[in-house]
Amino acid sequence: MVTVKMVMALVVMAASLGVKRAGAQVHHVVGGDRGWDPSSDLASWSSGRIFRVGDKIWFAYSAAQESIVELKGKDEYESCDVSNPIRMYTDGLDTIPLDGEGIRYFVSSKTESCKNGLKLHVEVMPFGSAEAENPKVAVSENSAKTMAAAPTTPSGSVQLCRSFLLVLVGLWLCFMAM
Repeated sequence: MVTVKMVMALVVMAASLGVKRAGAQVHHVVGGDRGWDPSSDLASWSSGRIFRVGDKIWFAYSAAQESIVELKGKDEYESCDVSNPIRMYTDGLDTIPLDGEGIRYFVSSKTESCKNGLKLHVEVMPFGSAEAENPKVAVSENSAKTMAAAPTTPSGSVQLCRSFLLVLVGLWLCFMAM
């Protein structure tokens, strides 16, 4: 009986490590390794990404030099008008849950940086929606919009964390089976 439980736990672990979960929450680190920075190529970073309800966006930046403003609409976004923000992010590492469908607008609080392309808007798609074939994610680069392409999977670090957790659970199950 002990051997059967151990084999079952190992099979579940092995199967889980190789399976991609559809509809899993994705954590998007804006700008990738560079974060939210004037040298970031946000157009390349966002190309191919799909943002869904339940995902989270992470902004990493130097709080001493920068802050991020969330704006209400397209006009404010395009003109870099930060005078009437919905919210300001100033911690240097901000997590923003995408808890509803629709377009979200984020810009640099520095007008010059914003006008030089340090801004991002995303259309948050419904959770598990079939509309993934035509994502509507765009970044403005000197007021020019770039539409995104095909969807991407969660980053390797997210997959690695899940895998590590599954291995720990499997080892615990093996230990409990003894």
